[in-house]
Amino acid sequence: MTKMSLGTHPFLLGFDQLERLAERAAKGAEGYPPYNIEHRAPDGFRITLAVAGFAENDLSLTVEDRQLVIRGRQADADGEREFLHRGIASRAFQRSFVLAEGIEVEGAALENGLLHIELRRTAPQNIVQTIPISRK
Repeated sequence: MTKMSLGTHPFLLGFDQLERLAERAAKGAEGYPPYNIEHRAPDGFRITLAVAGFAENDLSLTVEDRQLVIRGRQADADGEREFLHRGIASRAFQRSFVLAEGIEVEGAALENGLLHIELRRTAPQNIVQTIPISRK
């Protein structure tokens, strides 16, 4: 018996990337850094990551193939310090969020150790499209 995947179902034409998007979203599900996602009416969202100890130069945000990728890497200055206890994480991280079509990143701000990323749903263009039928 052959396993039918979601992308090969005859009623779901063009959704072959859906499984790949789901796998990508599930990847990187580790808990660091912690984050919140807020709905900001009417068409906005905000992702907030707790990035204590990271400066603006230590962080990068990119959108790659409808995927928002946040990376953090601190410069190595630990060789100069001797810790008696080290409880503040300073490891490098990568956190990804798959963006739906029509979601755009408006901007980002670092404030009090929190990285705020503002997202906005844009108005869809051509919701109804008429297809002309040609005669052969």
